[in-house]
Amino acid sequence: QVQLVESGGGLVQPGGSLRLSCAASGILSRFYVMGWYRQGTGKQRELVVTITSGGTTNYGDSVKGRLTISRGNVTNTVFLQMNNLNPEDTADYYCRARDADDDWGQGTQVTVSS
Repeated sequence: QVQLVESGGGLVQPGGSLRLSCAASGILSRFYVMGWYRQGTGKQRELVVTITSGGTTNYGDSVKGRLTISRGNVTNTVFLQMNNLNPEDTADYYCRARDADDDWGQGTQVTVSS
């Protein structure tokens, strides 16, 4: 089991950018999946993007071309670069790590508003 800590959320104007970070403390197994999910008010939690330990990514349809996941040089760290944000991207963003366990972070809030 790992602890996930997200950071980087905040208020941004439409068309702006944000970069979210997720750091996993503890040890993930050799084969794992990390990623980002989001949940807007009154909406179901949805996939943003995942990345496997082998580097394979899977993006949700609503974010393709605007959001990019990457892994840091530090083991078990992932980033989410979000560009050209619009009000529909407003949500709580959660980091998730799956190996033998399924762990979630506490979430970081992203608000896109003028």
